[in-house]
Amino acid sequence: MFIINRRRFLQVGSLASASMLLPKFLKAFEKGQLVPPGNKALVVIQLSGGNDGLNTVIPYRNDIYYKLRPNLSIKRDSVLELNDELGIHPSLSSFKSLYDEGYLGVLNNVGYPNPDRSHFRSMDIWQTASDAGEYWRTGWLGRYLDAQCKGCDKPTQALEIDDTLSLALKGKQVKGLAFTDPQRLYSTSNDKYFASLLKNHQDDHNHEHENVDYLYKTMAETMSSANYIQSQYKTYQTKETYPNTTLGKSLKTIANLIMTDINTSVYYVSHGSFDTHVNQQDQQSRLFTQLNEGIAALVKDLKNNGRFEDVLVMTFSEFGRRVGQNASGGTDHGTANNMFFISGALKEKGILNPGPDLSNLLEGDLQYKVDFKSVYATILKKWLGADDRAVLEHEYDYLQFI
Repeated sequence: MFIINRRRFLQVGSLASASMLLPKFLKAFEKGQLVPPGNKALVVIQLSGGNDGLNTVIPYRNDIYYKLRPNLSIKRDSVLELNDELGIHPSLSSFKSLYDEGYLGVLNNVGYPNPDRSHFRSMDIWQTASDAGEYWRTGWLGRYLDAQCKGCDKPTQALEIDDTLSLALKGKQVKGLAFTDPQRLYSTSNDKYFASLLKNHQDDHNHEHENVDYLYKTMAETMSSANYIQSQYKTYQTKETYPNTTLGKSLKTIANLIMTDINTSVYYVSHGSFDTHVNQQDQQSRLFTQLNEGIAALVKDLKNNGRFEDVLVMTFSEFGRRVGQNASGGTDHGTANNMFFISGALKEKGILNPGPDLSNLLEGDLQYKVDFKSVYATILKKWLGADDRAVLEHEYDYLQFI
């Protein structure tokens, strides 16, 4: 019987922990199936930490805004005006250009009933699409993968550009795959040690525990999938210059994959932290500059390659911030927030609904008007072609931006 020591086993466990994020259908990729023309892709950008929506989409003509934020508000002459009432943060100049060109949708007052101000709990609610009083163990995109892969002849996949997989991409049977760099994933999975370990296990028929078999099985799937992803990744390398930031590198990886024949429907990436209790102006401006530059490069890349109409970029954050500033030059955890949608195929664009009602607060917080699960239902149904009711386990109204 082939025996490994504890240190080596933990190495295998580390690799297998990543492979457990893999869908079983990845083997089908090796059959050479290609993405059909016009294949839709969703890029989700999570603004982690609770981005301050009021200093993102700014009610620059509202006196209440300036009264409650005497030091933190964005000055009127700095705001990039979108219409007569709302403008955008000065660090988001590319978003302003997208708005002017008809490629940006802004949805205000997005949230859910009985909001939770805990980062972890609210993020779980957003990622699972549960109600505030429900605790789910699967994510809305993970359940999408579960639903789409039952009996379908063409596999689908979700990729997260990160070291760990978010709850959003975890289904019951199928999960997305998380990695930061396809080359590193390929190099790690093709280490000679793991190859020999797998071969010895396959030759050994005296296995003590089914969990060990599962570990080796998932390791094999990881190695197979890493090879496929790397082979696709090598077929296209963008000529566009992306910013040398973590987000910029992630968006470059996403762009390279979108331009290939890889059959991926969902890309997921996080940016932050936007938890700006202290010194908010500098931190938010810095993070917005990184977001602005990364999106500008991605959109240019997609346009130059004729894929901008096939891609929908969506941003969200687990909650907004309090309307009033705090004593530390920042804001505390709040409730409703805004979302951005970027695509060359928006059916409705610009400001999609009224801005925040600062004269009708609930204990100092904005009141939500749009349930975020309606956004998910719309994307699942109209963009990804899925049965949103089966995935979300509820019926929600559809929006009209796509």
